[in-house]
Amino acid sequence: MGLQAHHGSTRRQVEAMFQEEKPHLRPLPVAAFRIFTEVVRTVCDDTTVRVDSSYYAARPAPIGSQVVVRIYASTIDIRDRHTHALLRVHPRMTHSGSVVLPTSERPFNPSRQTAVLLASAERIGPQTRALCQQVFDTEGRPGQRAMWGIVGLGRKYPARLVEQACAHAVENRIYRYKHVRATVERLFEQAIAQVGATPQPASSLTQDHPLIRAPAEYGDLLSRAVRHDAGDNGRQAEAHGDRTPATRARCACATPASSGATSAPAASHLTLETKPHDDHAGN
Repeated sequence: MGLQAHHGSTRRQVEAMFQEEKPHLRPLPVAAFRIFTEVVRTVCDDTTVRVDSSYYAARPAPIGSQVVVRIYASTIDIRDRHTHALLRVHPRMTHSGSVVLPTSERPFNPSRQTAVLLASAERIGPQTRALCQQVFDTEGRPGQRAMWGIVGLGRKYPARLVEQACAHAVENRIYRYKHVRATVERLFEQAIAQVGATPQPASSLTQDHPLIRAPAEYGDLLSRAVRHDAGDNGRQAEAHGDRTPATRARCACATPASSGATSAPAASHLTLETKPHDDHAGN
């Protein structure tokens, strides 16, 4: 008789427990278990949520609310964040920038964001304003992403180039941001090429004029100025050396000489010092 394995917690044979549970077991599913990535997204102004550079309709979730998005290999599930109730299911888009939003659900009423975009386009020029208005009238709020791109071109390129590109787009009824950007880039490259091909004007500076002296004369003037400064410095040094003995002589005259040959100013000085002494003796 072979050994029977026992369950560590129940202390029962595993085979006996399996036979008890076997009638209640169900068959395995035919398809493999679906693996997904779960993220939280905010519903945009155009009622969509962004997943991997594509946009998917999220109604009935209101604008500005947060929803749970489950990203499968081939589908996108949008669920309520609190109850996890399924709201929408979309096929997963592989092309970047795709918009999965039925025409009947596109909002065409302007929002505050629409007003901000049209005002920014107006500051660039009337053609830019007209193109942005045409984009909104054609696509509704989902077209605001293209409007953001068109307005952003005004921060990178001169406004006149953006105006030319927008005028070309309006004339040909091409309401796509990529077309406008490509046109602006081409116009900018052409403008740079024209600047490089334009010959530079000749310098207006000249070396020959009645009021301009010859270079040799300027050199002579500089040499004279250097010699003149050197002479002034030498005279100042000599004057400083002559003042030192004179100062010593004046100090010597102020002191009585021991040889008895006293000058008149010195004698007068002695008289002024001894006179008060004689007056005191007389008293």
